[in-house]
Amino acid sequence: MNQPVQQQSPPGLTAEMNPRPDHGEQSYTGSGKLADRVAIITGGDSGIGRATAIAFAREGADVLISYLDEHEDARETARWVEQAGRRAVLMPGDIQHADHCRAIIARTIEDFGRLDILVNNAAFQMSRDSLEETPDDEWDRTFATNISAIFHLCKAALPHMQAGSSIVNTSSVNSDKAPPRLIAYSATKAAIANFTASLGQAVAARGIRVNCVAPGPIWTPLIPATMPPEQVETFGQDVPMKRPGQPAEVAPLFVFLASDDASYVTGARYAVTGGTPIL
Repeated sequence: MNQPVQQQSPPGLTAEMNPRPDHGEQSYTGSGKLADRVAIITGGDSGIGRATAIAFAREGADVLISYLDEHEDARETARWVEQAGRRAVLMPGDIQHADHCRAIIARTIEDFGRLDILVNNAAFQMSRDSLEETPDDEWDRTFATNISAIFHLCKAALPHMQAGSSIVNTSSVNSDKAPPRLIAYSATKAAIANFTASLGQAVAARGIRVNCVAPGPIWTPLIPATMPPEQVETFGQDVPMKRPGQPAEVAPLFVFLASDDASYVTGARYAVTGGTPIL
């Protein structure tokens, strides 16, 4: 079944999507897997970030929600975190800038006194018909947001993380299945996969785990905000399951990788792609 034709301006808003995504608001039930831990989620206002924030809170974690400027979405995510009985801190700003990345970590330590989980989930993409049509500043923004920010956040976070802590990055099926209209985005997602593998090895002796999730077509505000309407209408139809995934179908994997259930898992990449294989 196709989505209705629709388009938004980046970064997109949940309230304007048709149909509204499922973030697990009514379905996710926690069992204390992340009791009393502190997590940062970039792009935590909507989509996979919101679903992960809800799941983390219901598993017992407090959450700092980093986001660009989608204040309405961020407040809604915070409401769900607080409804689960956990603390939510909202921190708007642009992770393209290294100073803001460092400020996110500093705010977390100031407000919560610790950092156990870092979820690098925020991303930017834009669909272009050719490389020549890709503006230079758009290329730079994609790399600054999607991969350079992860470097700056991890570098600032690691001194505060103890054995048992976890970093979970969001890669993409496009790290392997790179579509021609998403050249910059796909390149960053491949970089995230390799960054994860390298850092996972580098910090293994410290007891810190680093993994990444590779989603396929997931129905989030990024889709109608960055793809032409005809692509939005058929989004997700080309995977074996013949539909886009919901954020609620991705969040449980973030919980697993952040929890002690994944105590022997690091440097790995997990596909949530509706059946499309990755290498």
